[in-house]
Amino acid sequence: MKIAITGGIGSGKTHVCNLLRERGVEIYDCDKAAKRLMRESADIRQKLIAAIGEDAYVGDRPNKAAISRFLLANDANSAIVNSIVHPAVAEDFKQSGLQWMECAILYESGFDRLVDKVVCVLAPWETRVQRVMHRDNINRSQALEWMEKQMPQEEIMRRADYYVYNDEKHNLLKQLTVLLQIPSLPHPNG
Repeated sequence: MKIAITGGIGSGKTHVCNLLRERGVEIYDCDKAAKRLMRESADIRQKLIAAIGEDAYVGDRPNKAAISRFLLANDANSAIVNSIVHPAVAEDFKQSGLQWMECAILYESGFDRLVDKVVCVLAPWETRVQRVMHRDNINRSQALEWMEKQMPQEEIMRRADYYVYNDEKHNLLKQLTVLLQIPSLPHPNG
């Protein structure tokens, strides 16, 4: 049984995953894996430089600013980067042997085909905007630009099997305890 944790930017997926890790759940982080693979894979590096230009990397490190500009410019650019990075991340997840994954763009990437069940982390729009602004030290218009590039939270919720409300109104720890008691989901202790 493979489980994905997803949700829109600023919903608190990483916070939820960290709480699950504290309970012994090992979770594959697609975003961290993509960044690692972009640093380590000569093939990915070569393809990104060919697509974006020499400024795609600064030394051995991906140039986040240049890559972000390229991604946000249009959907075709986003598709190019995704076609380079996503297959490598999907294969890396398969090789990891882990049952849980954290993936911000689960449906957009097609990674939903790699899992059996989906947990959606939900938060109010304005809460998400504030979290993104604070986390990334960006202004409101930049946060909204990123948020509007993603699938709407309502659509993610419609496709998911389970929900976790990270809205500071619902008890998050209680929700995760209930989630881990669902018989069909993999548990940290077998």
